[in-house]
Amino acid sequence: MSFRPTLPLHKKSSTAWLARQSRDPFVKARLSSPSSYRSRAAYKLIELNNKWGCFLSRPSLRSVVDLGAAPGGWSQVVAENFGWTHEAADNAEDFGLREETKVQKRGSWSTEPMNKTTRRGKIVALDLLPIMPIPGVQTLQMDFLAPGSARIVRDALKSPRNPEGTADIVLSDMAANFSGSKIRDSQMSLDICHAVFDFAKGALTVRTVDERGKASCGGILLLKHFAHPLLQEFRKEHLEPNFHLVHYIKPESSRADSAEGYWLCRGWLGRT
Repeated sequence: MSFRPTLPLHKKSSTAWLARQSRDPFVKARLSSPSSYRSRAAYKLIELNNKWGCFLSRPSLRSVVDLGAAPGGWSQVVAENFGWTHEAADNAEDFGLREETKVQKRGSWSTEPMNKTTRRGKIVALDLLPIMPIPGVQTLQMDFLAPGSARIVRDALKSPRNPEGTADIVLSDMAANFSGSKIRDSQMSLDICHAVFDFAKGALTVRTVDERGKASCGGILLLKHFAHPLLQEFRKEHLEPNFHLVHYIKPESSRADSAEGYWLCRGWLGRT
């Protein structure tokens, strides 16, 4: 199975849509500076990371794969957490996001620079579309399901700390272009989830328990989906049996009228 490039959705320039865009603080923040995050979705990953244990900031983290990564907003966030760049986060102050952060902090999330550490780890971003360079990120313009892709990614992730080239985290914010048919759109979301899971099960670091009973973290999968009974069946059949914990999350930065949500799957068990 092959997917089209992650092209932006073509929305009608209706008065209602324009009004919503003008009120959206995340759209305003992104557009206020050309050197800030490349997509509004970056703020979702920031929120998810800050609310759910700073999984991108663990010192033991060695490797992250970002599937369907174009234009690169999520990879920028990962690179910041790995200490490769702080430009986008530092620019938050330039376009007023700091002020908003002070209000939002009481709720739970912020956009402050996340992890000012020395540069570390391997980040690989894949998409059929080209991705402009990001410090600390290796970009691959390829279909992640194509024969040989898994080997190329594994080779790119190898390091002295990770000689096997496994992925500690696999990220997917992919979504198909909406058709307007709920049945078709749900099926496309399900197809993407299956494809990402098929890739992840051959890439993720396996959770282990030593003789003292101490468990390693194991691989993490963060997977976007759209609510539908078919997707809940997918969770029960594929995610819950193969991960130590599976959380459903609807970020505050996700639009209220959207059916999108995320599964944060922790502790890949390697059973499949």
